[in-house]
Amino acid sequence: MPVKSDRWIARMAREKGMIDPFEERQVREGVISYGVSSYGYDIRVADDFRIFTNVNTAIVDPKAFDPGSLVEVRSEVCIIPPNSFALARTVEYFRIPRDIITICVGKSTYARCGIIVNVTPFEPEWEGFATLEISNTTPLPAKVYANEGIAQVLFLEADEECDVSYADKRGKYQAQKGVVLPRL
Repeated sequence: MPVKSDRWIARMAREKGMIDPFEERQVREGVISYGVSSYGYDIRVADDFRIFTNVNTAIVDPKAFDPGSLVEVRSEVCIIPPNSFALARTVEYFRIPRDIITICVGKSTYARCGIIVNVTPFEPEWEGFATLEISNTTPLPAKVYANEGIAQVLFLEADEECDVSYADKRGKYQAQKGVVLPRL
């Protein structure tokens, strides 16, 4: 599975709407970088956050997630409490081709501050805004900047198209529009 280059990513964004909005160069001045890179695309986090709180002494259960465990915040800055997490979404909307799968990893600027970003792979023919899980592993509050880089997506091309894509199986997170909580 070869990793796709900046030229391929730019062509797919223009011709197929794979990334919208698409930044053809890496924006760096005064911000945590985002946009196309040599072999990936640095995604931005939107200003729509769900911050975990345990005021109701809830149990985190992926089969019965309590939305009351999250506080909704719309802001240019998100403060994540110590040893906690926030959910957010990307600024970019993705349309993944049938012969591509992605891997997404957090940016080193945040990782060096103890802020870890988790994003599951974008499967073949998945589309939507990606929901991001941003963990603050430190004993201090952590700051995340909206509309700036948060993670890098790497695009891997298969030797052949898959038999069953995410769209074919009508995946439960297909075409998600906002921050989407766990579904069964």
